[in-house]
Amino acid sequence: MQSHPTAKPTALITGGARAIGRAIADNLAADHAIAVTYHSTPPDDLLAAYPDALAIHADLSDATTAPDIIAQIIARFGRLDVIVNNAGAIAMDDADLTHTFAVNVTAPKALLDAALPHLQSGASVINISSVNATLPAMGAVGYSASKAALNTFTRGMAKTLGPHGIRVNGIAPGAIERVEAPRPPDLVQAFTDMTALGRSGTPQDIAKVARFLASDASAFITGETITVSGGYRL
Repeated sequence: MQSHPTAKPTALITGGARAIGRAIADNLAADHAIAVTYHSTPPDDLLAAYPDALAIHADLSDATTAPDIIAQIIARFGRLDVIVNNAGAIAMDDADLTHTFAVNVTAPKALLDAALPHLQSGASVINISSVNATLPAMGAVGYSASKAALNTFTRGMAKTLGPHGIRVNGIAPGAIERVEAPRPPDLVQAFTDMTALGRSGTPQDIAKVARFLASDASAFITGETITVSGGYRL
């Protein structure tokens, strides 16, 4: 679908159909044109709420899909201003490091490479990391390592793109409520017992920080990964 460039800034949120990605899409939709990618969960309710949003079915483990994703966004909206790399793979048994790194590290790089010709000074890239990048999770060393790699990618690209006025930052969530697949109550309690603020985080907690990093309020911040964990394991 071809259309004229939108006057609104345009944001891409990968994995935007549910959980943190959906909360970020909801938050930014107030003043952005929204594009989301999804893999297994069709974003029907998101499209019902935001009829002008663009939903792109994509397997982000295949880096060759990135140019088509960006092309669809430019064809629909004529611009791209914010990229939120939210989609992630969690292999708790570390069985498939190739897939985990493909989604968590290679996909953000491929999307940024494809988007760079369209990003102007003032654009913002936001990578959703994890506290596990520095506090490795038992049984998920590969996942934790992929998020550590994403943090390094964030810093490196911030240095590379800074001269072009493009900011690259990250958010490292702690234990966040999962409405779609709630954790057992005893596990939730274990997390909150290790959290200074005494509660789990919500997807909206992460979305608020994403809005900050997408906005001019953070115009002099780049190369940072902001931990949003309520003081987990201080």
